[in-house]
Amino acid sequence: MKYLLLPNDATRILPFYLAMEEYAARIMADEDIFFMWQPDPTVIFGRNQLIDNEVNLDYCKEHGIAVYRRKSGGGCVYADRDNIMFSYITRSDNVQLTFSRYTHAVAEMLQGLGLNATDNGRNDILIDGLKVSGNAFYHIPGHSIVHGTMLYDTNMEHMLNAITPSSAKLESKGVESVRSRITTLSEHLDMSIDDFKAHVKATLCDGEIVLNDADVAQIDAIMQSYLTPEFIYGNNPRCNLVKTGRIEGVGEMQVSLELNHNVVRHIDVAGDFFLLGNLDDGIIAPLTGVIFERTHVQQALEGVDLGKIIANLNNQQLINLLFD
Repeated sequence: MKYLLLPNDATRILPFYLAMEEYAARIMADEDIFFMWQPDPTVIFGRNQLIDNEVNLDYCKEHGIAVYRRKSGGGCVYADRDNIMFSYITRSDNVQLTFSRYTHAVAEMLQGLGLNATDNGRNDILIDGLKVSGNAFYHIPGHSIVHGTMLYDTNMEHMLNAITPSSAKLESKGVESVRSRITTLSEHLDMSIDDFKAHVKATLCDGEIVLNDADVAQIDAIMQSYLTPEFIYGNNPRCNLVKTGRIEGVGEMQVSLELNHNVVRHIDVAGDFFLLGNLDDGIIAPLTGVIFERTHVQQALEGVDLGKIIANLNNQQLINLLFD
């Protein structure tokens, strides 16, 4: 695996690094790529999340915290320059296998420092049972992209106040506070953040690729798609019925339906789940025009494998969410 380096250490906004992942996936097709980055204070929320549900926009504005959407699924996270972001790009169409292989490799890298590190089988990496890293993934044709946080240290006050986790998420975890579930590497390691980054690079990578100014210009061009209000804020769902819940092993889901004479005219699906396929083809199109009754919805979804659309979701779980 090769480490991807920029030509200089200029400070860049967070979407630049997301665009850098895409560039690596599309241009450097034959290499596994890894790189680390540290943004200024930023909240980054998932592809399928609704910004008003996930981000404390007033707090972010007051404290100068940027807010951006990413193209991967999963939940909302806070990052700053005391926190390290990891990006991994590989040639693979099997996103879930790639994700599992990546989180296992990161856990082993931490074990090499004498830490009791494990991956929890979904998207977190733990030290002594406490979360130190959360990760997400998405797929472009032929390549999988995995990225996530590594909490060396961070501003806990911003982390706790910039994000607005739902009561369902808090209740599902049975926690007294978010702080009680999180740890940082600085609590376990007597090494600087730069020394830790050097260890990561030496453990996971066997060479370097250095980008040039022309590469950076192309990354800047890709970045523009992340900066449009349409991408960041999305479209408010048209609805007169909202069904929400947390499905074990899947995540939070919010299904917003616009019904006319009890027929589904429009449907939106949001949440912190991991998307494997196309929501339009797998859920939205089959249910549009269907009478909103359990038997009709069941019939409309026959032959659809929802586990290929949303990780770990089965048809009955979605139907239960809509009707129970």
